[in-house]
Order: sequence, then structure tokens, then C-alpha cells
Amino acid sequence: MDLEVTPALTIPGAELRWRFSRSSGPGGQHVNTSDSRAQLSWNVATSAALDDETRAILRERLAPRLVRGEITVSASEQRSQLRNRETARARLIALIVDALAQEPPERRPTRPSRGAVRRRLDDKARRSTTKAQRRRPPLD
Repeated sequence: MDLEVTPALTIPGAELRWRFSRSSGPGGQHVNTSDSRAQLSWNVATSAALDDETRAILRERLAPRLVRGEITVSASEQRSQLRNRETARARLIALIVDALAQEPPERRPTRPSRGAVRRRLDDKARRSTTKAQRRRPPLD
């Protein structure tokens, strides 16, 4: 089953590799016999769904998560394998969408206005006076 990441990017199901294992956590009596944990792997380096530019962006931004060009996500929160598969697919889509999103423009450094600085210092002085009035008077 193909994985539609964006309208422009669909990963063929043949490129996705599933692995299943026993999950820790809830599951009732059959928890020791069912392989409900789902791991989904996709090789960014060899994928035919990507053009060279997109591949370079993904390899750069996902570099800490890639192992030999492959990204792996796993899900084991749900009791059923089917729901864990859906969760893993959603996580992979979210990772790819985040990596392909345009970076926000760099912030231009600004300075606080003279009025803002004055208001901040006035508030500090007022707060200091309030706290000073709460103190016990000195015993001279």
C-alpha cells in the first residue's frame, strides 16, 4: 500500500519495509504471543520516489535519524498491530513533512524601544518598593 506524504510525493509500498515484534505494555492474556509492535523502514538514499534535490534535503535534515540512508519509526502504544501500523505510517509522514517544510526566515535582531525599557525599569522599581515595605523595620 502506497504512502501519500504530500500531493507531490507518494512513496511506493514496495519501498516500505515492515517488521513486527512483541510489544511491551498493555495487551491482556495474548500479549506474550502476538507481535503487535510495528517498525516501518524506508530507504531515503535509494528511493525512486525522490528527485535528487528532495533526496539531498531529506538526507541533510534527517541525518541524525538515518542509519545507512534508512529511516525507521516504530509504534507499540496500541494493543493491536493494525493500529500500531497506522501510527507508524503517520509518524513517518510527519517526519518527512517536517523535514521538507521550508525553514522560517531568519530573525532580524531588534532592540527594545526606549519606552519599553523605561516601563520595565519602572515596574522593577515599583516591585522593589512593594517588597521593601513588607520587610520588618530595623531594630535600632
